[in-house]
Amino acid sequence: MALSDAGSQDDGAGVGESDFRTQVVAESIRLFSEQGYESTTVEQIAAAAGVSRRTLFRQFRSKEDMIFADHEALLAQVGERLSADEFAPDEAPDGADPWTDVCAAAEIVFVHFRDTRELAVRRLRVVQRVPALRDRELVTTYRYQRIFEEYLRRRLPDESRVRIVGYAAAVTSAHNYLLRSMIRGDEDATLPRLRDELSRIRAALGTPEPGVDREPAVVTVVTYPPGTPTPEVTRAIEEQLRANGRQQGQ
Repeated sequence: MALSDAGSQDDGAGVGESDFRTQVVAESIRLFSEQGYESTTVEQIAAAAGVSRRTLFRQFRSKEDMIFADHEALLAQVGERLSADEFAPDEAPDGADPWTDVCAAAEIVFVHFRDTRELAVRRLRVVQRVPALRDRELVTTYRYQRIFEEYLRRRLPDESRVRIVGYAAAVTSAHNYLLRSMIRGDEDATLPRLRDELSRIRAALGTPEPGVDREPAVVTVVTYPPGTPTPEVTRAIEEQLRANGRQQGQ
């Protein structure tokens, strides 16, 4: 049942589902921070959110669901973004290929928590104190990775499964590292930094950005007798590299 329908029957009338979930997340995290996770009751969260216990249970099965409700919305948003790119690839916001689509979808999550950082900080403190919530957070992280994997498998059916899994795991790990760093106040953990690191992952896994032609690797071989002084070896390498550069420029 949609929240708007439920609200018209008892409480919360006029409150959209997205706003309702945001309100519940904020109030549950506040109460968990102030009173402790185990000591906070569903009734207290309902009262703080301005809804009945019955309305709350229509949307959430447990207190864990309440504290991670925005992640559920983000998972849906990420899935919708990738589905839009899948069925209308020529209309993708940045004209991206499937590998880049995954990076753009990961940005959605980073931007959300950057814009709600104060709430994210309070949730992190609560999660760190409750083993069950830490486990739930790990499961949620893996769900993002699975969405990326499944999308890439659909878009690239002939691609190596290992490569797809490795790419999705690398994107997810880099994103989560910078996300946590941003939440903890690292000024270098920014959206441009995330984009840069994800571009590095594309390049490292053989998926450069669309339109970027990667030059073939050049192997430089220098031979020298045993006992040759280090400066002479260095000079020989430099001369060979210059020679390679001249050949590539021809």
